[in-house]
Amino acid sequence: MEYNFREIEKKWHEYWIANKVYKVEKNTDKPKYYVLDMFPYPSGAGLHVGHPLGYIASDIYSRYKRLQGFNVLHPMGYDAYGLPAEQYAIQTGQHPEVTTKKNIARYREQMDKIGFSYDWSREIRTCDPEYYKWTQWAFIQMFNSYYCNDEKQARPISELVAAFEQSGTEGLNVACSEELHFTADEWKAKSKKEKQEILLNYRIAYRGETMVNWCAALGTVLANDEVVNGVSERGGYPVEQKIMRQWCLRVSAYSQRLLDGLDTIDWTDSLKETQRNWIGRSEGAEIQFKVKDSDLEFTIFTTRADTMFGVTFMVLAPESELVAQLTTPEQKQEVDAYLERTKKRTERERIADRSVTGAFSGSYAINPFTGDAVPVWISDYVLAGYGTGAIMAVPAHDSRDYAFAKHFNLPVIPLIEGCDVSEESFDAKEGIVCNSPRPDVAPYCDLSLNGLNVKEAIAATKKYVAEHKLGRVKVNYRLRDAIFSRQRYWGEPFPVYYDADGMPQMLPVDKLPLELPEVDKFLPTETGEPPLGHAVKWAWDTAKQEVTEVSKIDNKTIFPLELCTMPGFAGSSAYYLRYMDPHNDQALVAKDVDEYWRNVDLYIGGTEHATGHLIYSRFWNKFLFDSGVVCEEEPFKKLINQGMIQGRSNFVFRINGTNKFVSLNLKDRYEVTPIHVDVNIVSNDILDIEAFKNWRPEYNDAEFVLEDGKYICGWAVEKMSKSMFNVVNPDMIVEKYGADTLRLYEMFLGPLEQSKPWDTNGIDGVHRFLKKLWGLFFGNTDTLQITDAEPTADELKSLHKLIKKVTYDIEHFSYNTSISAFMICVNELSSLKCNKRAILEQLIVLLAPFAPHTAEELWHTCGHDTTVCDAEWPVYNEEYLKENSLTYAISFNGKARFSMELPADMPREEIEKAALAHENSAKWMEGKTPKKIIVVPGKIVNIVI
Repeated sequence: MEYNFREIEKKWHEYWIANKVYKVEKNTDKPKYYVLDMFPYPSGAGLHVGHPLGYIASDIYSRYKRLQGFNVLHPMGYDAYGLPAEQYAIQTGQHPEVTTKKNIARYREQMDKIGFSYDWSREIRTCDPEYYKWTQWAFIQMFNSYYCNDEKQARPISELVAAFEQSGTEGLNVACSEELHFTADEWKAKSKKEKQEILLNYRIAYRGETMVNWCAALGTVLANDEVVNGVSERGGYPVEQKIMRQWCLRVSAYSQRLLDGLDTIDWTDSLKETQRNWIGRSEGAEIQFKVKDSDLEFTIFTTRADTMFGVTFMVLAPESELVAQLTTPEQKQEVDAYLERTKKRTERERIADRSVTGAFSGSYAINPFTGDAVPVWISDYVLAGYGTGAIMAVPAHDSRDYAFAKHFNLPVIPLIEGCDVSEESFDAKEGIVCNSPRPDVAPYCDLSLNGLNVKEAIAATKKYVAEHKLGRVKVNYRLRDAIFSRQRYWGEPFPVYYDADGMPQMLPVDKLPLELPEVDKFLPTETGEPPLGHAVKWAWDTAKQEVTEVSKIDNKTIFPLELCTMPGFAGSSAYYLRYMDPHNDQALVAKDVDEYWRNVDLYIGGTEHATGHLIYSRFWNKFLFDSGVVCEEEPFKKLINQGMIQGRSNFVFRINGTNKFVSLNLKDRYEVTPIHVDVNIVSNDILDIEAFKNWRPEYNDAEFVLEDGKYICGWAVEKMSKSMFNVVNPDMIVEKYGADTLRLYEMFLGPLEQSKPWDTNGIDGVHRFLKKLWGLFFGNTDTLQITDAEPTADELKSLHKLIKKVTYDIEHFSYNTSISAFMICVNELSSLKCNKRAILEQLIVLLAPFAPHTAEELWHTCGHDTTVCDAEWPVYNEEYLKENSLTYAISFNGKARFSMELPADMPREEIEKAALAHENSAKWMEGKTPKKIIVVPGKIVNIVI
């Protein structure tokens, strides 16, 4: 019978839907296992062959755990809010919801073709009001909470208010934006508005002044990963640094718990290290510097308090509010010009760029350890968000300070005996301290560190700082609070209105969800407000408890609603919880349901989420844990990062400032910018010029500099993605070879966690393997050729080798070697002409996670009336793997001369006798008597003569 994959795959796809094979419910009679994919953003281009890689891997594991008897939760949904849909809406006028639904339908169609075992009854979409109701609910809980550092958990804000009423800020150890000090009487004397402003300093969800990446052309704040080389990734529009009042989440309060939690989860060491570096814990001291000839003072944070005697200048971040306070009139023009240049650079670019730039403020600070007046500079190598946004510069022992000092001819004072700082800084945290204080000047303070090692000096200095009230010992973190506002339309609305004092108030929980309103434009308003400023019906009537027209705002009972929307990560931060209980309209997740599923046992997704989604999800889950909503503090027990399937990209080269494109071998004559071009309009690196002109409107009037009448494109192997226009559609592979071939081939390309290039040259071999396997059951006939005869020892050995190998490989995500093992086994069984039911039915079950359509067809053809998904995973028997005989290499004086087969259970003495008795041995022994015979069981006999 012919292997008709199209008919088979259509048949079993319909069967799985009709019989709800993948629907799962809570079942306390079975152990649970929760497998999750990082859910996709549905773009208009649909899936390419790189996208299913992780999905196939998780599907194999889900099916495997089900065959082992687990109750497996394997859901899927869509991260449906985002800037691409909104930008498309701006360009075409089509509502983002329309395009999003269309894109989702396309993704679903493609995923169904590949045969995933998703429980689609649990599908979620972040743009569904019934879903984002719970994102809004969580935001309200965060607004109504603060973080207690002593109890190390979030607590109700009402408790903080009670503490203020009783004793003000005295004795409080809580997370905050800035340290405030007031008594109970002072608190009570404050107005309602003043109290609410103070509480925003402590709330976990708060409004604060933050530095953002502002893109005027897009009319919104962008995340760091949405900015490339100072322009927006989408559209290439200019981006500048700007201080704005934004909604933020106090993620920084959870820094230590986010670090500690990494020790409890099964993630790769590299991913954990990435998160540790992003969180950036450092122990040090905050020290106060007074400004010369002024009442001003400011605080710096340092991990090397022992280097205070080597401070020769101070540096402020360009965004620091101290810049305006410390810049003298004489320096204002220079400083203003510098600030204008730096605001176009993102923090990520500033960290990566080692070039030296700066401007002198004109002011001096007094070193509290030496009395020296040191100049205060401004430079973008200092970031406002880390520490206090001001540093003390010790050029002898910090490379960036050293480069700055050399560039601007500032002093360098070494503090370690014998260190040479003539060419570079001495950054090592070891050695014996000197020049602390310098011998050529009178001591300004009674601390001397000379003769101590660095570790001793750090401890002594921190103690001195605390005892003399020069500052305080402190642990600092690089992790900053998450900016939670976006000036966009297509996102979750905030459940917030603003009262008569302009203070944020939360909507009642029982009035959620607050649904996204209709607008007639998706651009910012003429007055610069976010797109929701166009909404006609976007005010909150506190009397009627409902949304009403903006025109009715009276600031008495009807107030304006928040015009910003939440960012993309809002909807993805807790989606794994909603999958557990997606239709519950009373809670994010019911307590008994959460206690059954608990958390994700296996999470598969890309490494690009290491410092975004994975940080925010862990924070969000910890907050819900503090609130008693969930029973596990960490959301993802095990995490696997799949590698990328790479594609071959093509480039055209645009001459800068023009709409003219120059061919590859002529591009060095011009200043050009390479631009990705759709590989589907390129053949053998030659561009179809007319197709290119029709590809995008901006290229309609493009001009070309050709070579030999052709436009030759550049090329590179890189990530396969829609943005690089190098995608291969999986539908084409499924149509030609079938979904099971695609599944097997993607796993066969290489180790799951490694990136590998897409190459269809090997796909025919995988397809032939399935046909050969099919032939084991049917031979060259149209009928099943299986018998109930007892299998032979060789057949059992081949099967159980496969069971052992595939079980191990699945547990270790070595799917590529599993497929090789299948091929070897099928070849062996074919050579043995095996048609035994006891062998082949077990082979079907082993294959089911990898090629489910083919396995389902063969399973039913063998007479079963239930799905192969509910079969029992085979267990290998070691007895069948024992060898009856072993091959020994017979060596003389360490050199192998011949080999011989001997019984596997032959005693050592008999092995020696057999080796000596072999006819070839006499030739190599030359009549000599062996001095010694060494037997390595199962491998070697070495005869020493």
